[in-house]
Amino acid sequence: MRSFAVALSLFCLISSANAQVHDPVDLSKHTVQFITVDKDVKLEVLDWGGTGRPMILLTGLGNNAHVFDSLAPKLISSYHVYGITRRGYGLSSAPVPSDDNYSADRLGDDVLAVIAALKLDRPIVAGHSIAGEELSSIGSRHPEKVAGLIYLDAAFAYAFYDPAQGNLLIDAADLRRRLENLVSSAGPREQEAALKELQQSILPQFEQDLKTQEDHLAPAASKPPEVSPIVKAILMGEQKYTSIEVPVLAICAVPHDLGPLNENDPVARAAAEASDLARTTALANTFQTGVPSAHVVRLAHANHYIFNSNESDVLREINAFATTLP
Repeated sequence: MRSFAVALSLFCLISSANAQVHDPVDLSKHTVQFITVDKDVKLEVLDWGGTGRPMILLTGLGNNAHVFDSLAPKLISSYHVYGITRRGYGLSSAPVPSDDNYSADRLGDDVLAVIAALKLDRPIVAGHSIAGEELSSIGSRHPEKVAGLIYLDAAFAYAFYDPAQGNLLIDAADLRRRLENLVSSAGPREQEAALKELQQSILPQFEQDLKTQEDHLAPAASKPPEVSPIVKAILMGEQKYTSIEVPVLAICAVPHDLGPLNENDPVARAAAEASDLARTTALANTFQTGVPSAHVVRLAHANHYIFNSNESDVLREINAFATTLP
């Protein structure tokens, strides 16, 4: 079952990444501005207006901010709503991947730069899917900058890392960075410290990840989808977040609506649904246990684009959460 869980997790990310061509464009009333967040990098920022506390909406992998054209207008009676198109997508700058210019912290810094440029006072920041890493980057490093964080089917391992479970993709990215640090260490003491960390924690965890993956290998049913260099850079830029120090709302699909997957094969369909239920339940439980400030809401058979499939539930939970914030 784990092999299916891994495949489905990647499918959610990659299908989101490939969804940009289907994003609605200019289907709601808003203004557009471009904000410089880094050298030669400007982000498209939509402003739907509204009154009340500022709220920023962050997209899933591959989408631009217009993915919220339906949700945002329903929030403006209570919030001043903005949407950010991540670097690499839409009309935002798309620098060629190099070093860590698409790492989770770099993407989190982009959001912080927008907050600073707009002079927003502790906004609520909501993010879908891969945006969970940006939320956690901000919440773990600069909790004073935001009032609260909302994870829209975004409470995956890249948002909260559980050392007891590990994660092959995140641990591989971490191992790469550690090896680079070892090579670039300035002196013997730094190299010795880097080696000790590799030997005592990083390599044993990665070895366990490989063993777990090997134990659950299954024959490939089809050729895996291709991903762009930017998608690869974002996936390899995932980081480990283990402490989020702000109020949190996590709205999770438990389990997902799997759409037409295996609809003509009841046995395979049932297996896929059982696997997704087990995986999403474990993720929600891990997030709730690991993030004491989190209020975790589980919505049965919601789409990964949970703010579309369960819009009224999402709006209700957002408004209830906002009333608890100072």
